[in-house]
Amino acid sequence: MDSAAPYVTGQAGPSPSGSVFGLLTGIIHAVGWLITYWYVPVAAAAVVWAMSEMVVRRLARKASAQRMALELVPARHFDPGLEEIFRRGIQLARASTSMPWWAPRRSKAVQIRLRADGSSPLRYRIEGPAGGERLLSITPFGPAVTVNRARPLADKPRNHVVRAEFILRGKPTAPLRDVPLDPDPLQPLVDAVSDLRAELGDLAEIRLDIQRAPKWALRARRVQLMADARRRERRETQRAARWVRQDATGIDDSLAWQFQQLVSGKQGGGGRRLVMPPVPRRVDPEEALGKLADDDHLVRVQLLVMCASNTEGRAEARLAQLQAAFDVFGGGSRWAMRGWRVGPWRLGADRWPSRRGFERRWRLGQCQPPRPNWVRLEELTGLLKPPTVHCRMPLLAGDLPTFEFGNPELLLQGIYRGPDGRRRLVASYAKETLFEVGVGKAGGGKTERALAQAIGWAHAGGGLMFVDPHRDSWPRALPFLAHDALMQRIALIDLNANGPSPQLSSWNPLGMHQGQVPHEVVEATADAFASALGWDDASAPRALTILTAALTVLVALNEAACQAGRPEHQATVFHVRALLTDPTFRAAALAALEGCLDDETRSWWQTVFPMLPVDSFAVVLNPIARLASNPVTRAFLGQPAGIYNIRAAMDSKMIVWVCPGGNGPTDRLVTALLARDLLRAVRSRRDTPEAQRVRFRAYFDELITLTGAAPETIASMFEDFRKFKVHVHGMTQLLGRLPTAVRLSLVQNASTLASTAGSQSAIAPITSEWGDRPGPDIVAALDRFEHYMSLTVHGRRVGPFPITGPHLDDVFAEYARPRQAAAALERSARGMAGAAPMDQLTRLATDQLGRVVDFLARYAPTAPAVRLQKKEYQ
Repeated sequence: MDSAAPYVTGQAGPSPSGSVFGLLTGIIHAVGWLITYWYVPVAAAAVVWAMSEMVVRRLARKASAQRMALELVPARHFDPGLEEIFRRGIQLARASTSMPWWAPRRSKAVQIRLRADGSSPLRYRIEGPAGGERLLSITPFGPAVTVNRARPLADKPRNHVVRAEFILRGKPTAPLRDVPLDPDPLQPLVDAVSDLRAELGDLAEIRLDIQRAPKWALRARRVQLMADARRRERRETQRAARWVRQDATGIDDSLAWQFQQLVSGKQGGGGRRLVMPPVPRRVDPEEALGKLADDDHLVRVQLLVMCASNTEGRAEARLAQLQAAFDVFGGGSRWAMRGWRVGPWRLGADRWPSRRGFERRWRLGQCQPPRPNWVRLEELTGLLKPPTVHCRMPLLAGDLPTFEFGNPELLLQGIYRGPDGRRRLVASYAKETLFEVGVGKAGGGKTERALAQAIGWAHAGGGLMFVDPHRDSWPRALPFLAHDALMQRIALIDLNANGPSPQLSSWNPLGMHQGQVPHEVVEATADAFASALGWDDASAPRALTILTAALTVLVALNEAACQAGRPEHQATVFHVRALLTDPTFRAAALAALEGCLDDETRSWWQTVFPMLPVDSFAVVLNPIARLASNPVTRAFLGQPAGIYNIRAAMDSKMIVWVCPGGNGPTDRLVTALLARDLLRAVRSRRDTPEAQRVRFRAYFDELITLTGAAPETIASMFEDFRKFKVHVHGMTQLLGRLPTAVRLSLVQNASTLASTAGSQSAIAPITSEWGDRPGPDIVAALDRFEHYMSLTVHGRRVGPFPITGPHLDDVFAEYARPRQAAAALERSARGMAGAAPMDQLTRLATDQLGRVVDFLARYAPTAPAVRLQKKEYQ
């Protein structure tokens, strides 16, 4: 008891050994307590972590609500360079920091969304902080990319959804593969979604989140990598030293070494050789750290993928296609799907515990990858821009409508074979198909495709005119048009005069019985002669003047006859000769029409005409004489009140088949008259309000033949007809053989360009309009009935893309009618055109001059009052 007193009552402080002992005792007691009550600090740490995570998540959710979306729409010619793409990457990285100071790092990210939902092959959107909108709205790509403010996307629930997260695997310091820009790095992704079907609910979306790499984590990673590199170097050095010692020992103990020592007399003199072990070399930071050596342009990324469908198995197959597409970017490191495969199951983003975190990041746009996916902007070149001109885009149902039989809003174009092998009839919108050009060699399928289009348009209730100088198209189309609903709308104007008793329709280019405007009729006929004969004010001014003056008198005569109720007494173009060469007929006509002609016309006939030499009429009369010598043209053009009226056919949706009959000088003149009358009739629709104009389509087969007769007229059609809702479809073997004016107007205004196989030189003018994508060599190798085509859909060009021309026997097999019905249609079509035996028409044409003279004799006394006293003549 006494011995313990000094420790209690002594004045001296505790000894150093006692303090150390007490500290150790306290530490032991604390460790024991922690071991016994370990759950207390663990619970406290968990509570602190949970509270901090809850605060961070709430702040991140609040920051993620302040986001904007932009959609980038590239032009067809979009072809950026590496520097432009790199600058865009810098913009994205900088925009990721445009957040409030309190925003957690996971919300400081910019997201690239690549989406395929059936509305377009691949939509390219940028989503990020609202503060970075101005920075991201101005791209380095210039006008080649249109930036639009985008609305939030709302998806309908799908029956089957799969999710995946891709992380970088491989050597952490190695870059991804340097993928070239041609072909587009996005091409594998586009191909993976090319067979997407919106009607089945297919959806695929890729989201790449980009944020600046955290510097503290990057420094820690560099320290770790350098330590690992030094450790590896020391191991390699130790291994090399062991091998050096083993090699030296083996050499000293070898028989060859001992024999060498014996021969040289140095045996036992020097002992073993001194071996210098290798020294560890200095670790190069650039080599050890690779792409992580510099902070510049280093970002952290997160790659999420989601595929969905209403059909079982399609979403999983789509994900597998996208996984294969990302393999293209694999190099020293690669994109690999996160998770493990256990038998038939995969434990990844689709299952607990990863699914909840995946959906939170997907919904809020937060970047929180499970491992640091560090990449340099150069590695993401292929994903930092929209699809370029080097990307081959598929055609979806929304890009090119599917043809529907009987739908007047659609125009059949052909059979398109999709990436998944499905074939469908595709169409363009009728209101957007203004002019069409088809080029290719003979027998390639140009006319067959035009016939299929025309037949589909006819069955939909549309009116058309098919001009075919060779007549082959009429018997080909006949079985498919032989329907009761169409027979009353079809008329055949056939000038080929085949068979023992041919029948012809009739037309008077100068006729006024259909309500034409006189000066328009004179102008159309005179221009037709000038176009076919090559007249102009420089080469044949006298011929133009004489013909115009003669036509003016004859048209005035016809107007008077019609007003008097005598259309059967009208003059025809063949009476120009009588007016110029027969003084009696000329005097009677001028006297009878004195009150119908204007002063200048009368003055010309009274003062100028008598001064003209007789031989000046030959240039005008020669072509008329050729027309008169041909019984077909004489019968067709020699009737006073012809049936042919293309203006009435347009307005009543008629189906008019015109077969001019050949390519000789006389045939070209008839073709020129028909073409110029068509131009006059279309322009006359200005008297009808635009909303009431009925759409009408003119198909010109063998444009070379037609333009040879009336080049300026055909060119004017391609320039003017759109205003009057008349649309021209032209087919030709060689675009280069068309007159320059026609070719320029045709290509400039064409809504549709199509080409079958042919020589490369013949196809080159078309492929050059496509930027030689495809080139002439590819188009020239097409099979029969195969085409490359570009269309206009929703105001933008679609294509060029390969297409199979529709074959009538396949596409319209259900519309085909037997021979009896076809024969009945031909009889009906000739009847609708007012066809009569050619001999009968020829006799009427021959006797027509007498009827005109008789009318003049009876009309002359009352000529001044003909307009007011028409009933007195009757």
